[in-house]
Amino acid sequence: MFKLLDNYILKKFIGTFVFTMLVITVIAVVIDTSEKADDMVRSGQTFWQLVTNYYIGFIPFIMSMIYPLMVFIAVIYFSSKMAGRSEFIAILAGGVRYNRMLRPYIVGSAFLAIIFWLASQYWVPRANDIRTTWQAVYVDRNSSYNGDPWKNNNFYLRVDPTTFVGFRYYDTVNKTASNFFLQKLKTNKVYYTVRADAIRWDAQKKDWRLAGVVQRDIDGVHEKLKRLDTMHVNLNVKPNELRRDDYLKDKLTTPELREFIHMEELRGSEGLNTFKVELYHRDATPFSVIIMAVIGAVLASRKIRGGSGVHLALGIVTAAIFVVMDKFAVTFSTKGHFSPMLAAWLPNIIFSGVAVVIYYRTPK
Repeated sequence: MFKLLDNYILKKFIGTFVFTMLVITVIAVVIDTSEKADDMVRSGQTFWQLVTNYYIGFIPFIMSMIYPLMVFIAVIYFSSKMAGRSEFIAILAGGVRYNRMLRPYIVGSAFLAIIFWLASQYWVPRANDIRTTWQAVYVDRNSSYNGDPWKNNNFYLRVDPTTFVGFRYYDTVNKTASNFFLQKLKTNKVYYTVRADAIRWDAQKKDWRLAGVVQRDIDGVHEKLKRLDTMHVNLNVKPNELRRDDYLKDKLTTPELREFIHMEELRGSEGLNTFKVELYHRDATPFSVIIMAVIGAVLASRKIRGGSGVHLALGIVTAAIFVVMDKFAVTFSTKGHFSPMLAAWLPNIIFSGVAVVIYYRTPK
């Protein structure tokens, strides 16, 4: 049952967090607007169109990025103010145990973590869909780093553990491509190939129609060659799965992301660690909200020389170490062979240990 102390700390916690989040979000929107001002003017959209087509997606995106940090900063800020006024000394001197004093921090951070978890699973991906759609059209296409315009229309993929296909100049509108080839392997040796001049999606039969086909069956030094005008193949790949999208992992809701990873694993696709890290991050990052809140409360509840300034400095350094550790873990997973789950949870594991050490070393 909540008492006066719980309500007092929770009000300060939530109020400071909301204020801090709003201030930093406004600053982020202003900075982003200044960077994309030329692209926004070139888009020819009205202010309301920019709000509905971009900012309604950008604001949840930027809030999700800074959410754990803002919880941490909010705890550090209002707790250091309370410590500076000797409120924690009075609370403990009044007979309240230190563990009991931390309860509103844990309850408040758990409440914020649940909201963040729900947002990460469903709301933020939908917002990212809006943001990245606008950015892909009006920002990325104007970038000087896009390179060859045909590069993103060439595909080489694995449709199942033994079948590889490739084609060039895929047209997402007409669902056609040229220079198609298919190879089937057995014990690392090619035993069947198909080449075609063109490939088109057949909406009625729900498969792919080849034109100008050359089919080869290979048996050691023997092979059979067959030419066909047309041929239908089931590649276990649909047209909507052939759109290059650098933002795909950010746009899929968690159920969609799980299904995407499952299908790619069935096809034997490689390079899925980026998607797996994103999947595990959506559970790990909300949990970090609770960890960072506890660390902030323990650090800032002590009255020390320098007051809020020292507390904020310690908080910023701690947050910076957390972010750097998280980025390194993700890089080692996506570029190497580090476990995606461990990469997502490693900072939480280490900082949980830090929280325990700080807690036991804090005078109570």
